[in-house]
Amino acid sequence: MGVLNISSAVYEAIRLHGEQTYPHECCGALLGQLSPEGWRIEAAVEAGNARTDSAHNRYQIAPGELVKIERDARRQGLGIAGFYHSHPDHPAQWSSTDLAEAHWLGCVYVITAIAQGKAMVTNCFLLEGAGEEDKHFVQVAVSVQGDGFTN
Repeated sequence: MGVLNISSAVYEAIRLHGEQTYPHECCGALLGQLSPEGWRIEAAVEAGNARTDSAHNRYQIAPGELVKIERDARRQGLGIAGFYHSHPDHPAQWSSTDLAEAHWLGCVYVITAIAQGKAMVTNCFLLEGAGEEDKHFVQVAVSVQGDGFTN
């Protein structure tokens, strides 16, 4: 997979979500379709951060909420392409906790750095590997597509 294709509206919604939840991490799911070039993100679904112990630097989507998101995606003919979250006052790079808690092989993980309440850098990482024992992140380019996609 070479690139994450995302509409400007979805890209900006992800970044805005991070600004709105600052100083806590935001989180959500990315819905899309896989093409030969990579994931094509059609929508972002905001999720509540279920972490109550450390919401400023950790996130978790409740299992029941994730099941609902996945069902709704299927009704739209989409799949879960990955997840997004913010890093308040921290770089848009994955942490050891991000890797440990990532389990959706073949999916993307988008991270936006929020500095003093303002969205800065947004990076994308693909979770690769054959299983839990050798999973790893590979950075992927993000291509923001104007107002949307043409079929």
